Amino acid sequence: MANILLKNGEIITMNGNGEQMVGDIYITGDTIKAIGKNLKSHPGDKVIDVTGRVIIPGFIQTHIHLCQTLFRGKGDDMELMDWLRKRIWPLEAAHDGDSIYYSALLGLGELIQSGTTTIVDMETVHHTDYALQGIAASGIRALSGKAMMDKGKEVPLPLQERTSDSIQQSVDLMEKWHGYDSGRIKYAFSPRFVVSCTEDLLKEVKTLSDRYKIHVHTHASENLGEIEIVQRETGMRNVTYLDYLGLANERLILAHCIWLDEEEKRIIRDRKVNVSHCPGSNLKLASGIAEIPHLLDKHISVSLGADGAPCNNNLDMFNEMRLAALIQKPVHGPTAMDAKTVFTMATIGGARALGMEREIGSIEVGKKADLAILNLNDFHIYPSYDVDTISRIVYSATRSDVETTIINGKIVMENKKLKTIDKSLVLQEANDSIKRLLKRMEQIA
Repeated sequence: MANILLKNGEIITMNGNGEQMVGDIYITGDTIKAIGKNLKSHPGDKVIDVTGRVIIPGFIQTHIHLCQTLFRGKGDDMELMDWLRKRIWPLEAAHDGDSIYYSALLGLGELIQSGTTTIVDMETVHHTDYALQGIAASGIRALSGKAMMDKGKEVPLPLQERTSDSIQQSVDLMEKWHGYDSGRIKYAFSPRFVVSCTEDLLKEVKTLSDRYKIHVHTHASENLGEIEIVQRETGMRNVTYLDYLGLANERLILAHCIWLDEEEKRIIRDRKVNVSHCPGSNLKLASGIAEIPHLLDKHISVSLGADGAPCNNNLDMFNEMRLAALIQKPVHGPTAMDAKTVFTMATIGGARALGMEREIGSIEVGKKADLAILNLNDFHIYPSYDVDTISRIVYSATRSDVETTIINGKIVMENKKLKTIDKSLVLQEANDSIKRLLKRMEQIA
């Protein structure tokens, strides 16, 4: 891996002092070695002139479903439980290894193109190894795991697991993939949500998470219908039940958290649980608008994620940042969710959710070289004079403004050309795969 020198760019560090500067970044291997002005190159270095460009920490999306990228457009205009039962679960049940692989690569290409360098990904019940192979090949940094589902009368038969099988397969995947490529890929135990998991499974996940010090990634309090089911079955609300089982701690990542009561907010704050806010998905499924300003006021860890392609239709962090800011302002006022707050959630906030704030999420010497280079010289984002760069990124920039993406010190996209993913092959295989899945879904039904 060649050393890389980025010359003369505007650097948005997101370090503790919030420094922004024009200068150089020197990358050795997978690590940022130096930041400053007029840094010298060495023989064999790759030197990239980024004059007039903006260098930001790569975005960190803390809730993604790569296995669902093939289903883009297949679940439009539906509410959550119908969306799951009628479309998403039947399609997931139809997946095979190849379709999972290309679904993952389809999503990963989009993520890399839009400057995302780290994801927290939940796969479906089967074929997760194929998704992890795609993650490995793409070069992205990921926390990923297979969905665990051992309960639910309306769950298609191919997705219904025995508790012991779900646990054993998860452990097998963890042993194979956790720590891959010097820790670029890590495993997360991923019980889908309380509705589809027995108490025995959730208790064992807690035990395994404690034993291996591994994150747990699940959904909670996304939809009022979901909460009613959980209360009927357990006598408790989602977060209270997870806390009762011992799962509420700093290794828990909860997607959505729209409908929380005060007790649940207290648990999340006191147990240092991480909330992944998914505004695009929450709006499209009409699930609601999470009380993010209140959570931030309570010093709760909140990060951002696009969720899956069929409940959002894109995996673009620029879209999520803009939505996260705008949807709160009519209720909480124009200064709520300002650009820097939202950009923090998309970068160092995501790193904190993964317990990796010392490694990623900001541009600092000694951290991993996970960066995106933006070209903000276009009609939709001008004038630039006397406008804060972070505000330009959050409110005006789009994914088309990402020129180059670097992950773990490796250039995975340069001048908008993907280096690790064959775009034409993936697009063709995506169409072939969804055709196959739709036929199989009819047979399963």
